[in-house]
Amino acid sequence: MLIQTHNLFVHLGQRLVLESINMGVEKGEVVTIIGPNGSGKSTLLRALIGAVKPTSGQVMRSPGVAIGYVPQRLHVDETLPMSVRRFMSLPHRPPRAELNAAMAAAGVSGLEQRQVMSLSGGQFQRVLLARALLEKPDLLLLDEATQGLDHRGSAGFYHQIEAVRQELGCAVIMVSHELHVVMRRSDRVICLNGHICCQGLPEVVSASPEYQSLFALDHEEEAVYLHRNHHSFSHNEELH
Repeated sequence: MLIQTHNLFVHLGQRLVLESINMGVEKGEVVTIIGPNGSGKSTLLRALIGAVKPTSGQVMRSPGVAIGYVPQRLHVDETLPMSVRRFMSLPHRPPRAELNAAMAAAGVSGLEQRQVMSLSGGQFQRVLLARALLEKPDLLLLDEATQGLDHRGSAGFYHQIEAVRQELGCAVIMVSHELHVVMRRSDRVICLNGHICCQGLPEVVSASPEYQSLFALDHEEEAVYLHRNHHSFSHNEELH
């Protein structure tokens, strides 16, 4: 396992946000976390990277595992002039070759001199991805990274993530509210609502009563959609 949790509990103030979370991610695996608003998805990712301290339980990382993190949103002061190159160099300036390679892998080569505030939403998300790739991650965490993007921008971003995963061989944990994307692009789905309601292959999760109850989806319609559109980019499939 690259990373796993054991009986993880997290309180924020007096509120219990995560309860008895047991999960893990293998090398090359694509895991998507879904759940309603307030279900603890972002808190779980922040606990995995060490930004939130568990109340009890453990987060265990494989020795030397490198983690890249793309946040849900990042506020940049609109009055602060900053080029993409300068933004990519905070807090430590990487070697130029590494910066250029990360920009290329994220699909934003040539934007180094652009002002950050002049970027479109999709371009800025790819710059955040490029920053995460500077870590040469074994595990890439994406917290609703396509939020605010239109359908075309979202599709392009997910395509870029797949290209990155194939190039680096990294595992991916995505938090997403785009259920149709989850079912096409995940090896495994974790349905979260403060605790893990269900987890497993997309087809298994979509058929579970817990998933049906949370998202009020018609099972027969979902099954038809999965049959027509499930083209998982599982690392297992790539071996065939």
